[in-house]
Amino acid sequence: MKHIFISALCAFLITTPLSSFAQNAATPVPLIQPATDVELDDFKWTDRVIVVFADTPLDLNFRRQMELLIDRPEQLTERDVIVLTDTNPDTLSAVRKQLRPRGFTFVVVDKDGTVMFRKPDPWDLREITRAIDKTPLRQQEIKADKEAARTTR
Repeated sequence: MKHIFISALCAFLITTPLSSFAQNAATPVPLIQPATDVELDDFKWTDRVIVVFADTPLDLNFRRQMELLIDRPEQLTERDVIVLTDTNPDTLSAVRKQLRPRGFTFVVVDKDGTVMFRKPDPWDLREITRAIDKTPLRQQEIKADKEAARTTR
């Protein structure tokens, strides 16, 4: 039964443009878009960027990673995360040129433009959010949010 669900989800991901998740979902969803027409500098100081690379959208690691990312999108939007996908190495997007992935690669770029980490396998949302929350920029955001909450009481 689980294989049928995963197959159906994968078929849905392949036939549905990823950007439609952000437009049609009832809950807030991180902006998911192809990396072909953007540069990482477009997001500097405004968003963290998760880039999911694969050689094809049929790649099982790519499918699994996208499944994990759309599981609880509110956790990513809370951390100002934008998700970029690049599943065509022949297009050689600016993001692909800059990060130079090999096969499936999962990359997280912080708001200041530094690569926080890159992984050759899908990463669970819990691991992603914990890693982001440990960064100095995120710690500053958490502290500022707490102070703002205190002053509004």
